[in-house]
Amino acid sequence: MTTPGAPPAPPDTPPPDTPPPSPRVARWARYAGLAGAVLLAVAGWLGGALPSAPLDATPASVWRSDAGPLTLGAWLVGTGLLVGAWWALRGGAPSTRWAYLTAGLWALPLLVTPPLGSRDVYSYACQGWAYAHGVDPYATGVAEAGCPWVDAVAPIWRDTPAPYGPVFVLLAALAVTLGGGLVGAVVAFRLLAVAGVLLVALCLPGLARAAGVPTRRAAWLVLACPLVGVHLVAGAHNDAVMLGLLLLGLLVLVRRPGRPRPLLLAGALLGLAVTVKATAAVVLPFAALAAVLGRYTLRALLRDAGWLAGGTIGAVAVTSLLSGLGLGWVGGLTRSGDSEQWTSPPTAVGFVVDYAGGLAGREPGAVPVTRAAGLLLLTVLVAALWWRAWSGLRRLNDVRQRVARLDAARPRVALLGAGLALAATVALSPVFHPWYATWPLALLGVAARRTTWFVAPCAAAAFLTLPDGANLARFTKAPGALAMTALVAGLAVWALLRLRRPRSAHPT
Repeated sequence: MTTPGAPPAPPDTPPPDTPPPSPRVARWARYAGLAGAVLLAVAGWLGGALPSAPLDATPASVWRSDAGPLTLGAWLVGTGLLVGAWWALRGGAPSTRWAYLTAGLWALPLLVTPPLGSRDVYSYACQGWAYAHGVDPYATGVAEAGCPWVDAVAPIWRDTPAPYGPVFVLLAALAVTLGGGLVGAVVAFRLLAVAGVLLVALCLPGLARAAGVPTRRAAWLVLACPLVGVHLVAGAHNDAVMLGLLLLGLLVLVRRPGRPRPLLLAGALLGLAVTVKATAAVVLPFAALAAVLGRYTLRALLRDAGWLAGGTIGAVAVTSLLSGLGLGWVGGLTRSGDSEQWTSPPTAVGFVVDYAGGLAGREPGAVPVTRAAGLLLLTVLVAALWWRAWSGLRRLNDVRQRVARLDAARPRVALLGAGLALAATVALSPVFHPWYATWPLALLGVAARRTTWFVAPCAAAAFLTLPDGANLARFTKAPGALAMTALVAGLAVWALLRLRRPRSAHPT
């Protein structure tokens, strides 16, 4: 309980450290996870997302294939072992070094397996091929561009323009040129993804220490997460590159706030992250808070955030001009929601409204409406999160010994706000894929006090795909939509009850 007359405790208190796990539990987790990774690699060779794999695969068709039972068995048991081992140490690994070594050990089998859980890497290859052959990937789909590997691309993405920024298109063209063929291009994309993950690993300790979070917990939660190994490493998703640039920019910010040159550098890194995947833009308002040095005033925010914005805008402008693609990539973002699955809460609610309308003899066509409502709610939530963070930091202006407290509070408040904004983005976007959960995980892992609320969804998301890229959400549309809508309704009631709960004047 706070003493009378003392200022309210700010919402920036770092999480308490928990005792390390026993050597027996740690040893079990390390080798159970390794066994799981090996089984996933075996499943990849038996039935992964190979170029020749059937594109209309279902759980039943995979089961009926020559190695179907073995493929599904290895995949499910391997995923269970990997998720169970990660979950067992969610309070933190025995040490930061132990976490790094174990995460690296788990990644080794996944480095030498065919693409897992998605066929997106073939879309990357065709988009890079199109650009390398003088075709604007933002103006045409890869089928019309004449990509020789288009048969390996999922049908839904063959006729859509690239939704990625110019930096990733340039990297894709480089991967295709150096690879010399589809297999070589896939290897190059995996190396890019590994470089992104290594950059994340490099930044985690500094960010965790700045936010007051045990590095052994942050490193374990982020690097050992099954979604990172399966989808970022084995699946070679470009989210790894985006996250690496994003965390490096934030690390520069928390170490050197208020100084023009570091702010320009941090802004440029964040701008490069945006030009890989536009989702990174959600972090920018919270990065502006981390840029301020000293008292939080509007003048200080405009001054320091101005340098940061200059670096970001400069990076976006330069890469758009040098690539010759301009801002055409912005239009491609509108097609990223072509896939409709119940794993997106707004889409699931739209499905249920359509089901109810069908029972009444009508066709409401509610999915576009609920998706638009989700984006509107996302805008409101991000603004509210930013205002809460800004107000909390402003209150510290009047606290005695404010300089020390501001220096301690700034990184965690900014990183936590950015992580929550990314979590809201994942939850309210029109489409959700399992690897999207790595976006908030990377920031919440270094800043959040409690972990179960974001670790549990990551664990569940690991079971949503099959090794060949088939998404189980496609085959559970009605029950999944009903379950997700019930969850949304329950969370809405819980949030309303919390808002109505009276708050004490002096929080404990």
